[in-house]
Amino acid sequence: MAAVVSAVVGAVAVFWWFTGNAQSTGLVPSTLALWTMANVVLFVLHLIFWELILIGIPSAIGAVIGWQWWSRIPYDEKKGYHLFGKGSRTSRGSGGVSLLLFVAFAVKVYVDGNWNVAISTWKLDYVVGSMITILIWIAAIIGIPLLIGLVWWIHREATKKA
Repeated sequence: MAAVVSAVVGAVAVFWWFTGNAQSTGLVPSTLALWTMANVVLFVLHLIFWELILIGIPSAIGAVIGWQWWSRIPYDEKKGYHLFGKGSRTSRGSGGVSLLLFVAFAVKVYVDGNWNVAISTWKLDYVVGSMITILIWIAAIIGIPLLIGLVWWIHREATKKA
């Protein structure tokens, strides 16, 4: 548990450090009103890089070392730690939808030619219209194959009964 807390505290510290350096080095403007989509994407990619280098990779190495140590402990000793119990049936899914929407929005902004335009100059109508367009894209990309599959399944069931 202490390792997880340390990793979270370290990740926050790296985020704080990187944000200050990103502004002072000119990677991003210090005023949020001047940020563009290019600034957002570059900021996120650089942040992911530094989080992986300073927190992610050392945490993964620590996890591998901990797993190797844990696998060498005899089963009877492991039972003494009382770590075995009824597992949780919860799931932590749906994180991919937000990423999909962000990537689709970034593509829409690039296609519209607003990649290097300050986000503060965008009108609400542009953002809402872009989100509706993205939802239509996603519905078409997912809906058309689902419709084809449904028609195929209905046809197969109908010919099976005849």
